[in-house]
Amino acid sequence: MTQVAILWHMHQPFYEDLVTREHILPWVRLHGLKDYYGMVALLREFPDVRVTFNLVPSLLVQLEAFAEGRARDRFLDASLAPAVELTAADAAFMIQHCFHAHRQRMIEKYPRYAELLARRGGGEPDAAQARALVPRFTVDDLRDLQVWHKLAWIDPGYLEGDGRIRALMGKGRDFTEGDKAILHEVEIELLNKVIPEYRAAADRGQVELSTSPFYHPILPLLCDTDIYLRTHPDARRPRQRFVHPEDAAEQLARAISCHERLFGHRPVGLWPSEGSVSDAMVPLVAAAGFRWMATDELILARTLGAPITRDANGRLREPERLYTAYQVEAGGARIACAFRDHELSDRIGFVYSGWPADAAADDFVARLVEAGRQYTARTGGGEAMIPIILDGENAWEHFEGGGRPFLRALYRRLSSHPELRTVTMGEACGAGGPALPGIFPGSWIDANFSIWIGHADDQRAWSQLAEAREALDAAEAVGPNDATAKAREEVLVAEGSDWFWWYGDDHSSAHDLEFDDLFRRHLRNVYKLLRKPIPDELFVSNISASPGASGRSPAAQTDPTGLLSPTLDGEETSYFEWLGAGALEIREVPGAMHQSERQPDVLTLVRFGFDRSTLYVRLDGRRRLADLLADGCECALKFIQPEGVRFSVREAHGRLTWRFLARVDGPGGEAAWADRGPEGAAAAAGRVLELALPLADLGAAAGDRLAFFVAVSDAAGNQLEQHPSHRPVEAEVPDERFAARNWTA
Repeated sequence: MTQVAILWHMHQPFYEDLVTREHILPWVRLHGLKDYYGMVALLREFPDVRVTFNLVPSLLVQLEAFAEGRARDRFLDASLAPAVELTAADAAFMIQHCFHAHRQRMIEKYPRYAELLARRGGGEPDAAQARALVPRFTVDDLRDLQVWHKLAWIDPGYLEGDGRIRALMGKGRDFTEGDKAILHEVEIELLNKVIPEYRAAADRGQVELSTSPFYHPILPLLCDTDIYLRTHPDARRPRQRFVHPEDAAEQLARAISCHERLFGHRPVGLWPSEGSVSDAMVPLVAAAGFRWMATDELILARTLGAPITRDANGRLREPERLYTAYQVEAGGARIACAFRDHELSDRIGFVYSGWPADAAADDFVARLVEAGRQYTARTGGGEAMIPIILDGENAWEHFEGGGRPFLRALYRRLSSHPELRTVTMGEACGAGGPALPGIFPGSWIDANFSIWIGHADDQRAWSQLAEAREALDAAEAVGPNDATAKAREEVLVAEGSDWFWWYGDDHSSAHDLEFDDLFRRHLRNVYKLLRKPIPDELFVSNISASPGASGRSPAAQTDPTGLLSPTLDGEETSYFEWLGAGALEIREVPGAMHQSERQPDVLTLVRFGFDRSTLYVRLDGRRRLADLLADGCECALKFIQPEGVRFSVREAHGRLTWRFLARVDGPGGEAAWADRGPEGAAAAAGRVLELALPLADLGAAAGDRLAFFVAVSDAAGNQLEQHPSHRPVEAEVPDERFAARNWTA
């Protein structure tokens, strides 16, 4: 009898901004309506099938928050607002973002949803393009879009069996606000069923629930980022090494505590984030009380120093190597470990979606049977244990019927098969196995950590994380308090693997900017909580890939074309005085869900340029800039080049004041901003704000590059906005050929 150990890994990044309490993307909630509930509920039909679900704690606490009505995201707000009250910005947001679903399986199968997509057009509009499309949509269109964006994600079982959902499906279009209320009632009902359904399945003994480190970090990299050099000895390294095994231990301890609170028992199994393992993490996992863990077959091959090979049909030539649990020994500790069959797992995740359900199930079961027979033949009668481990949520969007026909066909065959027996991972790993003196360091992707630390963007992010972690250590050494506890939480969130997954050129999505922004916001929050100056680098995007790829919008900046000679009076004295200036148009950040309740930006345009000795900057706003400053606000230029320089303007005692600030290090190594005095600068505020900064005061000469952000803060020092959002305004100081180059151009 062949043991089949299936593990479905349920994971989403931690999308919440801990300061605003807003979730920037909706995938926890939407998958909660479908796969997180439906995958485990389906097992009630097949009581003889036993599987393992790996539930990441940071996913679970977000599900809890949405179920209890404590969480919100802009998509949810947009879906619930009365359609007649939607602003043009709301409508543009929906047009841009409410079609993020599999086109064939989740949009085109519903005529009204497909009609709305056709009205938008098949491309992926950016924010400006979406605004231009708003007139195409009536109030009724937008209301139907509010419904279909959510209705398409409802669990297929509910689509079949719930009268409320059947009625909405039957209606198809011309929905009412009452229909939306019914759909939201179902939404809350489903979200409240998710965690109890897993608990019930575990209580009846049908499933095992395992866990991952709380915020899904790469444990080996937390222990020591230099572990990457084992596979890439010549690789560039972060400017500061990250070595915090105590954080790895804390992520494990928090996972256990969360699991015990929600399910009433301690987990004994661990899927290390991204299947990432090393000798350093083994004693931490064992000390936390875990009895088994799992990773990928290529890790086993590298550990054994022997290949795991397949024939042209993907069948193992040495099944006795892979189809057994091992005992990994490292650091004086021991833990059982299963190694997933990469080929069979990927057939479910990436091959079968286009197959008829019965044909796919027959093929998969036949491969399991053949593998078990081959193992028995090569071992003289042994029983194979085949680990199947894969993502339990994302694949089903690509399957007909949300994957339920395939899963039913598969479970039906496994329930009654004379040669196959489903087991949990704990059962599969409980019988001991051969010892491994150590384990090769790597992940489920290529048995290395390149995805998470191999690109310059990754390394920059690790450096930022290490420096924030160092600032936390210094603050805690003085005395832990509520602020340091909150700062520690921000660091732990920033240690998650997902931020690094999207950096670099190996993966990209339509939401790269959101991931990048949220990562840097977590680190900025650390410094805010510790009352330390925020490094300017954390206001600049870590994304270095070419603009325009995967939804990344280039900045709306034009460069200077001529030398300037403006009159500094705060007014538009002459059309010609800023004619040769460069400009930055203030735009809404595409997909910036965290801005859902913000008022429109104060600033509308930034102009900048030079004469031979001066940098000029002009700020235009929705209101008079003099009035803005009179209300206590401050406008500042935050320079990235030259680094550590700021120029701020505010009103004090009825008169305009300005000053240069320079970043200095205090006696304890802490950073602060010191007043350099006004020097030769000048400013004037009226309808606009005009600034003049001598190049000599900036330490800049012809040919040098300047880079700066424009920021507006309120009277309490809270930053209201920053432009650009992700990359600074950049300009080159003109040389003697500047005019000639622009004239010939």
